[in-house]
Amino acid sequence: MKFGLFGINTGPCANPATAAAVARAAEDAGYDSLWTGEHIVLPEPQVPPSPVPADTPFIDSAVALAYVAAHTRQVKLGTGIIILPQRNPVVLAKELASVDVLSNGRLIFGIGIGYLRPEFAAIGAPFDHKGPRSEEFLAAMIALWSMEKPAYHGKYVNFEGINAMPRPVQQPHPPIVFGGHTPEAYSRTARLANGWFGFALDLEGTRKCIDGLKAAAAAVGRSFAELEISVCPRGRIDLDTAKRFGELGVHRLILLHRERDEPGILRFVADTGRSLVGKV
Repeated sequence: MKFGLFGINTGPCANPATAAAVARAAEDAGYDSLWTGEHIVLPEPQVPPSPVPADTPFIDSAVALAYVAAHTRQVKLGTGIIILPQRNPVVLAKELASVDVLSNGRLIFGIGIGYLRPEFAAIGAPFDHKGPRSEEFLAAMIALWSMEKPAYHGKYVNFEGINAMPRPVQQPHPPIVFGGHTPEAYSRTARLANGWFGFALDLEGTRKCIDGLKAAAAAVGRSFAELEISVCPRGRIDLDTAKRFGELGVHRLILLHRERDEPGILRFVADTGRSLVGKV
């Protein structure tokens, strides 16, 4: 079992000194990866389904990962997730290629399609057809990352006669992970991704999602074993629970702390490093 740490760009880790200290501590404790969350804006006042208050700080994922890359050596750097249909895919391809280069090939590209209408409205991005636009945006980004002469002609993205350097260190592209707990998300994972990211799940919720992923993989003739399954469990977990996640087919647990300051996060990292990392 691999272990990741969620929230390297938000809450207390929006402070650069704290983010650097936590990143170094997690790497030293044996964590394999650090993960960002993303909301470019949040509804004010907070109303469902908004997950956190509007004054919660979120450093941009690419900026945050480039920063902690400079303070670490080998830990993977994951976007968990970037809301792809809110982004310009050509610009985002440049940003993430830059992160992969600056980190010497440590990026994991986690993708979601989003769910907060006020966020889409503020950005000026349409809320409809989020799934098809995300799939096309991803294909355009892969073209920019992998084609000798990048070109893409689709409904939402259209380019040729251009190039974008540098390319990612990881070729043909960094690992791609889709998030989401719907049949459509499972289908996108099975067809387009290297792995799947499930957020705030218990054991039963994880089992249901994995069943959905297995069905989606079978429907497209792909082996479920090719997918790396990462789950951010709901609440704190012990060693026995971590083992039960592993028995379900989970390869990585991305731990979510609830600490409010740097000393608390560092204690969380140290405690989980001793009690979980390397024990499953």
